Amino acid sequence: MKTPKVIGLALLAIGVWVGPRAAAAASYDGSVPILCAPATIMECGSDGACQRSTLETANIPPFVKVDLRTMQISTMDGKRTSPIKHLDRLDGKIILHGGEGGRGWSVVISEANGKMSGAVSAEAHGFLIFGSCTPL
Repeated sequence: MKTPKVIGLALLAIGVWVGPRAAAAASYDGSVPILCAPATIMECGSDGACQRSTLETANIPPFVKVDLRTMQISTMDGKRTSPIKHLDRLDGKIILHGGEGGRGWSVVISEANGKMSGAVSAEAHGFLIFGSCTPL
């Protein structure tokens, strides 16, 4: 009589251990939007000098929603949006590109852990952005 109970507990333990990992892996497949939060921002000039910047100085929102279904990135309030012009998946990474208003941008998101890096570039300066993403 103890065997079914032990098997049930073992299956429950496996489900608890595997379930979140399977959900996390599927969460970057584009079925749900992804929320990204920049943590470190570096501003670089055309002279090659770079310095740490802030969200406010760089005019970067604290959270960005990445929606692979609609091919758009946007602020949480939807007031600022930018179309994703190119999406690629390579070596467990989601690679996004876009541009408008005289600027180009690219973002790389790890499908394994949500780590994110991005760049926004204009004619005489640019920003490097590092942060994390999570499914919404």
